[in-house]
Amino acid sequence: MKPIVAIVGRPNVGKSTLFNRLSETRKVIVIDQPGATRDRNYTDSIWNGKAFMIIDTGGFEPVSTERMFVQMREQTNLAIEEADAIIFLLDGKEGLTPSDTEITTLLRKTRKPVFYVVNKIDNPRQEELALDFYRLGVDQIYAISSQHGLGVGDLLDDVVECLPETPAEEEPEDRIRIAVIGKPNVGKSSLINKILGYERTIVNPAPGTTRDAVDTAFDLHDRKYLLIDTAGIRKKSKVSLKLERYCVIEAIKTLDRCDIALIMIDALEGVTEQDTKIAGLAYERGVAGIIILNKWDLIEKDNSTIGTYVRHVKDSLKYLDFAPIISVSALSGQRLTKVFDLIDNVYDQYTKRVPTSLLNTKLEEFTEKLSPPRYRNRPNKINFATQISVKPPTFVFFVREPKAIHFSYERYLTNRIHEELGFENTPVRLIFRKKGASAERKRH
Repeated sequence: MKPIVAIVGRPNVGKSTLFNRLSETRKVIVIDQPGATRDRNYTDSIWNGKAFMIIDTGGFEPVSTERMFVQMREQTNLAIEEADAIIFLLDGKEGLTPSDTEITTLLRKTRKPVFYVVNKIDNPRQEELALDFYRLGVDQIYAISSQHGLGVGDLLDDVVECLPETPAEEEPEDRIRIAVIGKPNVGKSSLINKILGYERTIVNPAPGTTRDAVDTAFDLHDRKYLLIDTAGIRKKSKVSLKLERYCVIEAIKTLDRCDIALIMIDALEGVTEQDTKIAGLAYERGVAGIIILNKWDLIEKDNSTIGTYVRHVKDSLKYLDFAPIISVSALSGQRLTKVFDLIDNVYDQYTKRVPTSLLNTKLEEFTEKLSPPRYRNRPNKINFATQISVKPPTFVFFVREPKAIHFSYERYLTNRIHEELGFENTPVRLIFRKKGASAERKRH
């Protein structure tokens, strides 16, 4: 798991501006597909060769009621608990406030590195505005401009210096790594417990790596699996029904380690906004997904019920139209054995390679049916294609002008690959490179 840097502070101190600037230290891939809403409160970044995750927490509102004060402390404590380092952002133009002092008091209780950063210092003449913040009793104040980038490099140099090294991933002997993700109370615990309920016969407990959660290895029908336990999400989500951001962070951790995500949706509620965020994370990270409609035993059904539900899910999660959908009851175990049939099928596609000769034969057929858009009134021929990797299957297309390949044509090629090359239930990635050049353009 990458180290985590949390940005905390009052509203309007520039957290989002700093967050976006730190995101630009790496080319962040943005989903260019309808329905794939990305929660902009987290992203990956890299500085001086060290990769880390950034979390932008909600702003601390002035304490007006006891409830607001509790919520403020709740968000702060979550940021402190999750982060390896904390950037406490302050407003240099507004000056030191009582809320800043209160937050400082909370941050002093942690043993983790805290960087006190005064923002909106847009030129050297304003640096004296940062001096007032030494009244907080801290050893060092960083003066920066999130908008213009002044001082951000020096801050990041010190931040990454204190981050822990990312441990080498311990690969579990060719096992299919499965994660169960979803919002709180959707039935993840019941599903995991039902799967591991066969422990007396087929499950061999395996110790976790260096992580808090314990992963469980087991064999079923001559295939080897590793279930990535998401108990941490369930346990801490009980703190508050409002802590959706925390669940998203935990989902990110889990998805970074799995091959297939079982995306659980409460059939009684249907697809919610939080479901779309979590499912979008799986798509964005190129993880294969299976959509689990849980609590199906509680649904009043007729002959058209499942079709209606499937259409609803596909309309809500258009970018996951390749993902199989299955209705289950995690509590009773209804259809859980069929889930593993889907897992095996999806994993086989997720790790499949297509011979280059077959791919280019199909490419000729695809382009004959629909030619790429012309560029500057000249044909923009795709000369060659090859598959460069799996997990997910990734294809490179060499073309005269990559930027002229419109999203709609990319979608056309994606659909043809799904339907005609045996990848109908797995995500695929397309990269367009300029023929004879090293530049490339990658989209999700």
